[in-house]
Amino acid sequence: MTERKRPDITFESWIERQIRVAQERGDFDNLRGAGKPIPHRSDDELWWVKDYLRREGLSTEALLPPPLQLRREVERLRDTVRDVPTEPAVRQIVREMNRRIVDCLRAPSGPLVPIHRVDPEEVVRQWATDRAELRSQRAERAAAAAAALREYTAEPPRRRWWHRVLGIRPAGT
Repeated sequence: MTERKRPDITFESWIERQIRVAQERGDFDNLRGAGKPIPHRSDDELWWVKDYLRREGLSTEALLPPPLQLRREVERLRDTVRDVPTEPAVRQIVREMNRRIVDCLRAPSGPLVPIHRVDPEEVVRQWATDRAELRSQRAERAAAAAAALREYTAEPPRRRWWHRVLGIRPAGT
């Protein structure tokens, strides 16, 4: 436990003494970044937050106000629901997003950003179109892969027995 400062000594000398004692104990030995220069920081007040987000691999979207976060989610909704397997699941995602939008409109915080509820029918229609397109692309890729496999595994034409007996060579040899 840290000792208390006596009233007769100044804060500066008390702190310096604690630092000196800690150095003598070796508390500052082998610290990460020891002997390296302090990284240059810009004039940005939030440099430490951005550095933390970069180190942890997080997006800076978490720093946006809620209305802007919702607006970004609405813009990416098509990509979000593209791989969802069923229509009820898509409707549930849209319902949840609309609930969050309504909550944000009822109790606004941050800048006033125009944001509107999402039409579930439009999202489902777009989802169905994207799914059909995705299925056709997968079918085309599967057909192309099957054709390539057939071509790769096709055996050369076999010579018939009478060709061998009569000495007839196949065409192209």
